[in-house]
Amino acid sequence: MTVDLKTHWDSVYREKPEDSLTWHQDCPSTSLELIDMIGLTPTSSAIDVGGGTSRLAASLLANGLRDVSVLDISGVALENARLQLGDTGNTVTWIQTDITGWVPDRQYDLWHDRAVFHFLVDARDRVTYLASLRKGLRIGGYAIIATFAPDGPEKCSGLPVVRYSPTGLGTVLGDGFELVAHRDEMHQTPAGRTQAFQFSLFRRTA
Repeated sequence: MTVDLKTHWDSVYREKPEDSLTWHQDCPSTSLELIDMIGLTPTSSAIDVGGGTSRLAASLLANGLRDVSVLDISGVALENARLQLGDTGNTVTWIQTDITGWVPDRQYDLWHDRAVFHFLVDARDRVTYLASLRKGLRIGGYAIIATFAPDGPEKCSGLPVVRYSPTGLGTVLGDGFELVAHRDEMHQTPAGRTQAFQFSLFRRTA
């Protein structure tokens, strides 16, 4: 049976408290560590793909960025995130869409994705995602893509995932992306379980 992903994620964000979601983080510390390596300035642009109610946008704004976008398939998640930010939320560009059907109309200096890409179990969805990545990330820009590691869970929120190593992810991205750095993270869920993630920082070279 085909899952209506927008309905699925809207229901998750509507029915569960944010701090009970398995992917919840009070601070996206591993992402911020890698972002510190990039050397973003207040004039840099960033998009958080599958941002949901992540704290990353708030962290980027607090660090001085003025051009921050958040994309998610769930309008419920985006509205919750906007409300969390208060008046500051009005400075963020909120994009409610399915990443596999999105055609960016601009380019960014940073593309950040924590745990969207690993949900793309269909090769055709990966192809369309990568087309969006190539269109939306400038040459010389950086992509941070975090997925479950090879020893991570096989499912999340009832949906199957594809697990990656940094080198395996680089192979999928293909030519034009250079692996700059990677980090392993043992994420502690609110319920106390441990999930193995990998975070990879790529530079777009061509």
